[in-house]
Amino acid sequence: MTTDDVVTLQQQVAQLTLQVDRLQAAQAVSACLHQYMQLCDELDEGFDLAPLLALFTDDAVWEGKGKRYAGTFGRCEGKAAVAAMFAKYTRPPAHFALNVHFLTSEWVEVDSADSARGRWVLLQTATFADGRSQLSSALLEVHFRRQQGRWLIARFCTTSRFNRPVNSPWDNPAPLPVPK
Repeated sequence: MTTDDVVTLQQQVAQLTLQVDRLQAAQAVSACLHQYMQLCDELDEGFDLAPLLALFTDDAVWEGKGKRYAGTFGRCEGKAAVAAMFAKYTRPPAHFALNVHFLTSEWVEVDSADSARGRWVLLQTATFADGRSQLSSALLEVHFRRQQGRWLIARFCTTSRFNRPVNSPWDNPAPLPVPK
């Protein structure tokens, strides 16, 4: 094996290592947002916000964008402001009777060893404690930063695509039909 062959092999290993690192980063970013959505599905009276807030950087921004969401959600700067926004969902009376988030159309770009961004389309089915139900969709644009080996949300932006009342609760307690 010549010196040139060794150099070429080292370059190939370095390139493959970089590709694996980027793939692992993209998977970790995706997992972070999916964990965030799962925790949002569980928001209820007395919910412990610590696991949710652990997904954000200290200087995180959480922002509703566009005509509908800018007014509804506004902009929260810093983890304390994000915590205060989510705390409203944990006080009595309960806000949601049922809340389920679905993520689709995932796109993740790893910009560097410590910076990544992603875009998702969100579909949310919610029944509120007062019995009203709603179907909503939003475009999510999320920036992530790696800190101490963990990918965290540095900026979360949600822009409404549509929101529509639904005439009955999402969960019907009637028995499921099954073949006899």
